[in-house]
Amino acid sequence: MATILVVEDDPIIRQTVDYALRRAGFTTAGAGDGIEALEQAKKFRPDLILLDLMLPGIDGYEFAERVRTDDSEVAIIMVTALDTERDKVRGLDAGADDYITKPFSMDELLARVRANLRRVRERATLASEQTIEVGDLVLEPSEFRASVAGKVIRLRLKEFQLLLALAARPGVLMTRQKLAEEVWGYEYLPSTRTIDVHVRRIRQVVEDASAFKFIHTVHGLGYRFETVEKAAEEGDA
Repeated sequence: MATILVVEDDPIIRQTVDYALRRAGFTTAGAGDGIEALEQAKKFRPDLILLDLMLPGIDGYEFAERVRTDDSEVAIIMVTALDTERDKVRGLDAGADDYITKPFSMDELLARVRANLRRVRERATLASEQTIEVGDLVLEPSEFRASVAGKVIRLRLKEFQLLLALAARPGVLMTRQKLAEEVWGYEYLPSTRTIDVHVRRIRQVVEDASAFKFIHTVHGLGYRFETVEKAAEEGDA
């Protein structure tokens, strides 16, 4: 069974969440501040981290950034009372895969946990995917590796899965709902911002280093993967 690290400075909330997770069959570890959480993450190598953002020691944003330098695959769900778009985007940029806003029901929390763990487990199924070569981009799912113009680039697991979902269907409109189902495992869409932030990061890492543009926004709907040479696009402008 998966191991979940609960990072929460409120002991009552931490114990309540810990109890619900254990009842659901998960193995848990807990931490009340950012420094302790880093030690626990290194010790237990959890499959998923439930991360409160407002922590003593170091806050959740810095914690997520530090964890991501060592582990690109662990699922991170922000648990936050901060409900502004800016706070959510900042958390996603720091390395979180998803977020849930306080107050929340245990049913909702468990549904998010299971969905994110399902996507982590499906990492193994990437090995069955064929290598994709388009423009100067190469995706090697079996190696969890992406390269642009012969240089390996670093993508987080969700970013790699999202890029693969798009690249495997060139020219096809992938709605945000479809991407939410395929990459996050959700039957409903928690927030378009989660997907949009991940797409923006992929563009920064992949397209800024490439001679091509790959991901094109279909406003109000989603995204389409098409390989367009930047030089040709500039010539048409």
